[in-house]
Parts: sequence; C-alpha cells; structure tokens
Amino acid sequence: MSFTNVILTGFMGSGKSTVGRELAKELNTYFLDTDILIENFEGMSINEIFKNFGEEKFRKMEKKCFEWIKKDVQNTVVSVGGGFPVFIPEIKEAGIVIYLKVTFDDILNRMNEEEIKKRPLFKNTNKAKELFERRDEIYLKLADYVIENKNLKKTIQKIKGVLNES
Repeated sequence: MSFTNVILTGFMGSGKSTVGRELAKELNTYFLDTDILIENFEGMSINEIFKNFGEEKFRKMEKKCFEWIKKDVQNTVVSVGGGFPVFIPEIKEAGIVIYLKVTFDDILNRMNEEEIKKRPLFKNTNKAKELFERRDEIYLKLADYVIENKNLKKTIQKIKGVLNES
C-alpha cells in the first residue's frame, strides 16, 4: 500500500492519538502527534503554553509544526490537535485528511477528570460543546474522508480501506 501522510483530525478526545498509534503499527510506519511534538519542543505541556503564553503563541507553534510536516514528513500517520484544521485550513497540503467523527457525549464518556483538566479549552463543558459544534462543520469541510470512530478495530479497517482506494 502506497500513501502519503495520513492526517487524523477531530475534536479533543475523539481518539486521534489512539487510532493513530494503532494505524501506524498496522501500516508499519511512523506516528506523530503534533501536540506532543510541540510539548517536547517547548519543554512544557499544552496547558502551560496556554497559561504562560496564550492561545495565539500555541497556534503559531502549530503552524510551524505544519510547515515542517508538509515539507519534511512522508508516509507517516499524524494526529493533529483539535484546533489545527481550524487555524490551518490548508491542512490537505500535508496529506490525506481523515476526520474521526464522534458525538460530544461519546467524548465526555471517554475522558476521565484528569484528561479533561489537561485540555485548556475543555474547562467549561457548555463552551466546549459549542466549540465542538462549530469545529464539526470545519472538520467536515476539510476532510477527504469522514470515519465514525466508535470501535478501534473497525475504524482502523475503514481507514485502511480508504487508503487502498486512494
């Protein structure tokens, strides 16, 4: 199977990293998570970056990360932060974009209290739901493929299916 990068998008807690790691194993390739790349580069958590420097600085870091992926990364599964496609609409330049679609209730059921605490934009559940609804439209518009992520094995098989077709 020959492919370019596979870019996994979706809201916080939609399973991008979990699916990405497993998909990379199945495809015998690498996995990158842009949030982890940024945390490692800056030596602090996303939460600390937001707190110390604000969202604008974080978005600039995402843009820098995107430019590197677009230019220097090939045949890799990449999980991007929930706001990545919102602030970087040219995301398709880096690979095939797959939106892992889940309901907001499913996201709440998946995340424990500790996971919610480390997500700065999830501090207020009502505001997070509004953000989810706004971003859903953007994810749908920018995606090459939309795959419902309810079951890890089925999600992986669906992604592999669309990669075989492309």
